[in-house]
Amino acid sequence: MAKKLLLDVTLRNAKPDVKDKRLNDGEGLYLLIKPNGAKWWRFDYSFAGKRKTLSLGVYPKTTLTDARRKATDAQNKVANGIDPSDTRKDDKAKQQLIDENENRLKSGLTIIGSFEHVAREWHSKHMSDKAESHQKKTLAMLQRDIFPWIGATPINEIKAFELLKVVERIGERGAQDTAHRALQTCGQIFRYAITQNLAERDITPDLKGAMPTAKGGNFAAVTKPQDAARLLRAIDAYEGTFIVKSALMLAPMVFVRPGELKQAEWEHIDFGAKEWCFHVTKTDVDHIVPLSNQAIAILEAIKPLTGHGRYVFPSARTPNGSRPMSDVALLAALRRMGIGKEEASIHGFRAMARTILDEVLGHRVDFIEHQLAHAVKDPNGRAYNRTAHLPARHKMMQAWADYLDGLKNGAQVIAFKAKSG
Repeated sequence: MAKKLLLDVTLRNAKPDVKDKRLNDGEGLYLLIKPNGAKWWRFDYSFAGKRKTLSLGVYPKTTLTDARRKATDAQNKVANGIDPSDTRKDDKAKQQLIDENENRLKSGLTIIGSFEHVAREWHSKHMSDKAESHQKKTLAMLQRDIFPWIGATPINEIKAFELLKVVERIGERGAQDTAHRALQTCGQIFRYAITQNLAERDITPDLKGAMPTAKGGNFAAVTKPQDAARLLRAIDAYEGTFIVKSALMLAPMVFVRPGELKQAEWEHIDFGAKEWCFHVTKTDVDHIVPLSNQAIAILEAIKPLTGHGRYVFPSARTPNGSRPMSDVALLAALRRMGIGKEEASIHGFRAMARTILDEVLGHRVDFIEHQLAHAVKDPNGRAYNRTAHLPARHKMMQAWADYLDGLKNGAQVIAFKAKSG
């Protein structure tokens, strides 16, 4: 400032009057002394033809030197076409956001502007018109595959290579289709963030061609009785955890989808009726799985171990049973037994049951399709309900379990060739 009029001694000795009193330092800066003795620094300036006043702090906490520095900074902003009051508001808003995020972190909530915060907001606003099963599947994918890695990162700070690492991690476990869907979902979230002024651009187009093309095709399945016998004996000989072995033993008996098996809940098992009732998210229908005597025996054997929790087959990392086993636990067990991905998969038990029940055991195709939770219609084009042919399906499932036992007990043992290394 060109001319400085005030001295520290003047400020220290200044006394209040019955009215507001000003001590001018020149070029808009002054100390306002209130009748109660409070001393406030003020800076008057003109912007866009309007007179404005900026508060610079309280004396003596804000010294004369501090006040002059702040006034000079404000003058420079005005000279460059910037209103100091606006920057003050922006700074205040930023600080409020910092304070709010600190409180949210302490409460276990997501940070405002983080990828997870934006993603959850997008999910609640833009997926409400989707099928409930699709909503749950999308959120589950984000929680499992995306949030643990970049969920806490501000969405406008995420780089393309960081997102690539996240989706590549999905593909590395053999879920290329899921990896591509995850990337598409992230693109929708970034575009939503742009509309909310939380991101400048969608970075997902930068990754075009960076990921392997998702391959179509069927899941590997054993469809010949002699091969099924080998697989069943390999499962009986599995030396892994009791929970994983129990799930492997039950899988061919009930031939549900892998995700449905790993998320089986104790409250859905009716031991009296010998039935497992749950909702199929893939087709959005309720489903009943009749349980054979062999299946009941497996469940009764594991109940003392996991019956205190929610899931029949809980994750090894959550002894309290609050989370189901991982997506890859059963598949990894097959691989450890030396069963290659080209030989068999957990999903392949469905094809095994579908083929052998029809072509070998001669059960009615519509009974089989019902048990696979496929869409089946009656001659009038109406969909059967979940209890259709239930007594007959009970008999079929018991016959199937007996047949599997017969394969294990009567087939020649042909060991799977273990993978080298």
